[in-house]
Amino acid sequence: MATNIHPHHHPTLTHPLRSHLRQQKGLTIWLTGLSASGKSTLATSLETLLLSPPYALSAYRLDGDNIRTGLNADLTFSPRDREENIRRIAHVAALFADSCTIAITSFISPYRKDRELARQLHEERGLEFVEVWCEASVQECEGRDPKGLYGMARRGEIAGFTGVSSDAPYEEPENPEVRVRTGRVGVEECVRVIVGYLEGRGLLKKGEVQEGGLVEG
Repeated sequence: MATNIHPHHHPTLTHPLRSHLRQQKGLTIWLTGLSASGKSTLATSLETLLLSPPYALSAYRLDGDNIRTGLNADLTFSPRDREENIRRIAHVAALFADSCTIAITSFISPYRKDRELARQLHEERGLEFVEVWCEASVQECEGRDPKGLYGMARRGEIAGFTGVSSDAPYEEPENPEVRVRTGRVGVEECVRVIVGYLEGRGLLKKGEVQEGGLVEG
């Protein structure tokens, strides 16, 4: 950080006051998992549900489509750039959470230390951070492979592909708040598990999930 930057925190507008005025708690729901593990589909369904009645909350999804093509368009998939990618996303998510919006991040985020950095960044600011492991094996993900990326990686057309390349491991979460078996369970049930956890923690007001209210993206 440059030495001439001096953050100023306005004492009259605190995070608790902002939360009270907006009548909503901000937090980050951090979805992690292999490529094609169902993160984006799950994130889209979760965002749609939270935006809709009976919740009608402010929520926003951050994923490769709106981050890698804009803010992080200058980054590659090298280990160093992957770390910087997650660092930037963590800061953006924390800003959303501080604004009392529910940030839903959908990124492979393969390294434990990077996910821990994201968690610490939130905790230092008194913000809730919920890690969700979208668990699916390489075989299950490769069986879906909607973009054909695994096939390209197997043929050596993509270097550093997580879960396939020897230099690109996926470090499984050790103590995620939520674990959903996206390789075996449908998206609606996975959303229900996440919402159930959030309601149990008091992070969401109780609401009845309407039939057909979950949208599969």
